[in-house]
Amino acid sequence: MSSRPGAAWPLVAVFTAGYLASYLLPTVVGRLSAHLGLSPAQAGLVGSALLLSSAGAGFALAGRVERLGARTPARAGLILAAVGYNCAALAGSVPLVVLGVMVGGFGSGTATAVAASGIAARRDPHRTSSLGLLTVSATAGVLYLTIPHLGGGHRLPFAAIALVALLVWPATARLDGARTAEETSSPITGRLPHRRSGLVLAGGMLVWSMAQNALWGVSSRIGLDQAGLSEVTVGAVFAAALGAGLLGVTGAGLLGARLGRAVPIGLGTVVIAASIVLSSSARDLGSFATGEIMWNTVYPVVLSYLIGLAASLDIRGRWAVLAGSASSVGVACGPLLGSVLSEEAGYPAMGLILGAATLLVAAPVTAVALHTGGRPLVPGSVRRRGGAPAALLAATTGGLSGAVPKLGSPEQAVTELRVRRRRLVRSAIRTAGPDGGSGQSNAYASTSAR
Repeated sequence: MSSRPGAAWPLVAVFTAGYLASYLLPTVVGRLSAHLGLSPAQAGLVGSALLLSSAGAGFALAGRVERLGARTPARAGLILAAVGYNCAALAGSVPLVVLGVMVGGFGSGTATAVAASGIAARRDPHRTSSLGLLTVSATAGVLYLTIPHLGGGHRLPFAAIALVALLVWPATARLDGARTAEETSSPITGRLPHRRSGLVLAGGMLVWSMAQNALWGVSSRIGLDQAGLSEVTVGAVFAAALGAGLLGVTGAGLLGARLGRAVPIGLGTVVIAASIVLSSSARDLGSFATGEIMWNTVYPVVLSYLIGLAASLDIRGRWAVLAGSASSVGVACGPLLGSVLSEEAGYPAMGLILGAATLLVAAPVTAVALHTGGRPLVPGSVRRRGGAPAALLAATTGGLSGAVPKLGSPEQAVTELRVRRRRLVRSAIRTAGPDGGSGQSNAYASTSAR
């Protein structure tokens, strides 16, 4: 959906603006609790309202971005984000803050849905999603280093998110506009492909994201209350952790599909579960920093592969938006879940529960990655259950670059018949020899081989 082939940066910019609110959730929830007199559970509920509104925008736009074009909804989302978060920053009462948060969250979700649809339509969705996560991690890291030194109560985090939305606005000029009926007519229509795999993936991402953001939403409180650190020190730990995340995402982008998707998703989720337990039981700077840095290093890596997996299920981006919105629901429930668990059971018990939930969801999500192409697949490689190279499969079915028909599908059957016919024709030509066939048969053979 990029307006120009190879121009990934507008999508990356919109992705950053849409995702930034969830990355700044710990400082948002912490400052709402500290400066508006809310309990941790109430502050977590405000964060959940923001993210639920964001998820609602994603569900509303699933499958519609292609018809509307990327530019108009992206601009509408950025405007809503800027207005909503600015209102939350300027408001002094809790109801007005909640209203501004929900308007801003809807704008963030709209921007994220546009970016997810565009990323799914690109030749290498994993690479583009990795760039987006790299950019949002770097932006959040800079803010975590600066916000604790500036004060400003609950206002500063919201103002920062609104400012980023305004700065991203010029990038929308490079996105696609609305399409005509002829342009939107496509042979790739009808019901969602890979429905069972898509539903399992969406449900898995909901639970996976819920567990991650239950920890992320209370990480600031763990550092301040349980580990006895100052806000400046906690901010420095978060900045270092997000910096490690930059290295992790960079490594994932360089690794690409060499190991497939199943290995990074499965193994990475196990490491994440261990990191959650370590971070939630931290009582000093060393254990807290180790858990947060290890978790933030691996979390965006696994997320980039999950986004790429969802994008690979449907090149129109519908599963990317739906799975992303399901993930947003999990993200939305995370802060409230983390606050309730930490208040009722304590931080260490909360970590054990979240770690167990993360491990349980690893199996079905990894199975989806294996079933839908978790093994390594690069241009020119050969699938184990099909004889045609990936590039040939994509070219002979008329699909988009990098789109490979599902094994056992009618498109692949046609492709295999074409490949076999070409092999038979070539074999017949070799058997007949240079002078063994008539001019008509040779003409027919050369025509059939095209």
